[in-house]
Amino acid sequence: MKRSRFSEAQIIGILKEHQAGVSAPDLCRKHGISDATFYNWRRKYGGMEVADAKRLKALEAENAKLKRMLAEQMMDVATLKEMLGKNF
Repeated sequence: MKRSRFSEAQIIGILKEHQAGVSAPDLCRKHGISDATFYNWRRKYGGMEVADAKRLKALEAENAKLKRMLAEQMMDVATLKEMLGKNF
């Protein structure tokens, strides 16, 4: 996944500027981002504080790790079942 040029703190700062009354096209020009990027950020980070965004990132990383562990366990179980099925 491509790494963003902006940190969560910067993104939330940009969104707070928008809440303060600066228009979206002006913000996009000022920070060099596209309209789509701005609205994606607003959808993902809207109403968050920096601590919330960091917690979200940590939870997403933990979720990905747990999904990988589950997939490995399922593969191990399937392999064991296959091996036991051949022996009997």
